[in-house]
Amino acid sequence: MSAEENAGAKAEQAKGKAKELIGRITGNERLTAEGRIDQVKGETREEKQKANDAYHR
Repeated sequence: MSAEENAGAKAEQAKGKAKELIGRITGNERLTAEGRIDQVKGETREEKQKANDAYHR
């Protein structure tokens, strides 16, 4: 996985964690859910790249 792709996936996960935390603090269920979704997207991107890298070895 390239460093740029990995950084993008990690950034998306961090953004999601921040959204989720802010949503919980403020009681905003929608923001909390969006944060969870962003985290899953980032994790999915990361896993996709790992699988792609393993396939091309």
